Amino acid sequence: MKNFDLANLLPRFFSEHLVQQRNVSPQTVAAYRDTFRLFLRFIHNTRRQKPSQLSLHSFTAPVVLGFLTHLEQKRGNAIRSRNARLAAIRSFLHYASDLLGPELPELTRRIMAIPLKRHTRPMLGFLTREEIEAILATTDASWTGRRDQLLFQLLYNTGARVSEIIAVRVQDVVAGDCRQIQLHGKGRKDRIVPLWPQTQKQLRRWIKENEMKPDAPLLPNRYGQSLTRSGVAWQLKRRLRQAVSRAPSLAGRRISAHTFRHTTAMHLLQAGIAPEIIALWLGHESPVTTHFYVEADLDMKRRTLEKLTPAKVKHKTFEPTDHLLRFLDRL
Repeated sequence: MKNFDLANLLPRFFSEHLVQQRNVSPQTVAAYRDTFRLFLRFIHNTRRQKPSQLSLHSFTAPVVLGFLTHLEQKRGNAIRSRNARLAAIRSFLHYASDLLGPELPELTRRIMAIPLKRHTRPMLGFLTREEIEAILATTDASWTGRRDQLLFQLLYNTGARVSEIIAVRVQDVVAGDCRQIQLHGKGRKDRIVPLWPQTQKQLRRWIKENEMKPDAPLLPNRYGQSLTRSGVAWQLKRRLRQAVSRAPSLAGRRISAHTFRHTTAMHLLQAGIAPEIIALWLGHESPVTTHFYVEADLDMKRRTLEKLTPAKVKHKTFEPTDHLLRFLDRL
């Protein structure tokens, strides 16, 4: 008889299916892990069932729908996050279905019919060069100030994701004499990005002053560990408050570390770099993603419109309509 217990199936899904068979990246494993941590805690809190005692029979569509509603209404997750959690759950159920075949409970099988929720893609926000300079100008000569300046400079220079920047080790830059940086992207996709001379100079000075070893995190916190996403967000929020006096346009805007990535892409596009090259620079899986920046660039649309000449319209002289058409028009 096949085992329907989650305590048996879930560890096998992670260790055998995701890691051994599919060889997914550690980031994907972590994303799936967080989904099931949230889901199992939701069941425990709402149904008073211990996760270790759950079986697939209690894994039903109404329970999953309740969890998805909880994510949006209680945790404030965006629709994209909600869909990502659902995708992780459906991936597990596909694995269970392949393993159990027709013995998979019908109520559990119905979860795979839950659709992803449609959502409106928000307009991409980006910073001007003056706003970038204002943020960089808020850093001082202290250790934290020099680290933050290097952090924001690297984000702007490379267009890297936050997760990629905080994962960088000293060896990822010294291997190329600080002329380039190796980024470890999503789905095990690594890429090398060249660095500006100014960034190179900052890197060499930073590594020398701190006597950093090759395997040390390039951007550590005060305890020598890698910065976290929340740490980066906190530092950026602090710098933005100071930068408003230099760039009032920053006031009241929703700006995150990911905004630097959009900014890099937009500035490359405005400089005339082809979208296909920008896609390689940013590590986009498809150049289609890069076209979102084209849609967001209003100045580029204006320049395109200026190159178009209005169509010449030939005005026709008025002719009375046919009496039958005139009759119909009056009805």
